Amino acid sequence: MTFSRIVGIAGLIFALLPIGAMAQAVEEAAEPQLSEEQQQYLAWAQETWDRIERISGTVELPGGVASLEVPESFYYLNPQDSKVVLEEIWGNPESELTMGMLFPVGSTPFDGDSWGVSIEYSEEGYIRDDDAADIDYSDLLQDMQASTREESKYRVENGYESISLVGWAEAPYYDAEQKKLYWAKELTFGDMDTNTLNYNIRVLGRKGVLVLNFIAGMTELEDIKQNRDTVLSMASFNPGYKYEEFDPEVDKVAAYGLGALVAGKALAKTGVLAGLLLFLKKFWVLIPLAFGALFKLFNRGRKSGE
Repeated sequence: MTFSRIVGIAGLIFALLPIGAMAQAVEEAAEPQLSEEQQQYLAWAQETWDRIERISGTVELPGGVASLEVPESFYYLNPQDSKVVLEEIWGNPESELTMGMLFPVGSTPFDGDSWGVSIEYSEEGYIRDDDAADIDYSDLLQDMQASTREESKYRVENGYESISLVGWAEAPYYDAEQKKLYWAKELTFGDMDTNTLNYNIRVLGRKGVLVLNFIAGMTELEDIKQNRDTVLSMASFNPGYKYEEFDPEVDKVAAYGLGALVAGKALAKTGVLAGLLLFLKKFWVLIPLAFGALFKLFNRGRKSGE
C-alpha cells in the first residue's frame, strides 16, 4: 500500500470521527510516553492535590491576631497544607509552620508558572512610621547589596548556595493610610538559570507586623503586580491588634522603623526573613516531567478552582 493511500485512509477515519473523539485521538497520539518514575510522580501529585483543602471567604489566621477576606479569585491553604506545598511539592528544606498560603484560582502549586503568597506574623512591637518620607531607598539598596554579599560568603562557607541581590524589581512604597508597605527584590541563587523574585508586603499592627511574601520567579512579576492590590486588600488585623489602637502606656515600641523593615535587619534576628527568603519553587528540577500530562491531570481543578 502506498504512503498516499495510507494518508488517505487515515484522513477518512478522522473525518468520520466526532470532533471530541478526534481531538482525544490527536491528543493521545501526541502524548509522550512517561517513564515509571514520572508515572509515580503524577500519581503522587494527583493524590496530594486531592487532599489539599482550598478555602475562600473569611479566614481567621492562627493566633487570632489577623484575618483574611479571600475573594473567589483566590484560595487559602492552611498551615499544614502550606507545609506540603513548600517542602514536598516545591522542594524547600523542612521549616516551621507558616500561617498559611494564598494562590490565585486557576493555578496549582504544580504549575511551572505558579506563584503563591506565604503568610507570617512577627510580634516585635509597634513600628513607628514617622520616618517614611525621609528614607532614601537608593542608598538603602546599596547597603542591602553589601550585606547580601557578606551573607553569601557565609552561606558558601557553610555549604549553601550563593545569593546575590540584583536590585529592586519594584521600589518600596508605603501607604500611610492603610499602614501597608510593599517592595520587590530580584535575587540570584547559586547557578540557577532564572532569577528569583522576592516580592514583599508588610501590614503594620499594634504589636507587630504581618509578613506576606510572594514566592515566584521573575517571569511572574507582571502577573503579581496585577494581583498585588487584591492581596493587599485581603489582610487586616483583628480588633485589639490594629495599628491605630496602639497604647503607649502598655504597648512595646519596636527598636526599628520602616527602613530596617525593608532591609530585613530586624526580621532576620527572629529567623522569619531568613526562612522565607529561601522558599523557592524547586519541584521542577527534581524530576524531568511531561508538563503536558500534568496539565491534563489538573485541568479540571484549574478551571473550577476546587
